[in-house]
Amino acid sequence: MEIGMLWFDNDPKADLVEKIKKAAAYYRQKYGVTPDICFLHPTMLPKNGSVEASTSPHSPLPNVELRPSKSVMPNYLWIGVNPKSGEA
Repeated sequence: MEIGMLWFDNDPKADLVEKIKKAAAYYRQKYGVTPDICFLHPTMLPKNGSVEASTSPHSPLPNVELRPSKSVMPNYLWIGVNPKSGEA
């Protein structure tokens, strides 16, 4: 992803799925495209560190690929469209 939207959410009551859903909904509203990739700091992942569980078909976010990245600060999400998906 070359272009995306940086989203800040430090709400301690919201879990990761809820935070990504909010960011994705705003992205869809603002840009008219559904995001399919989200970079986040590795510490924001579930304790088991499993990215695969978050992107499985049974996940609440089956169409959003999560990628850990130390270049994204904690409480931030860099969300957008993967250029390989063909929507960009």
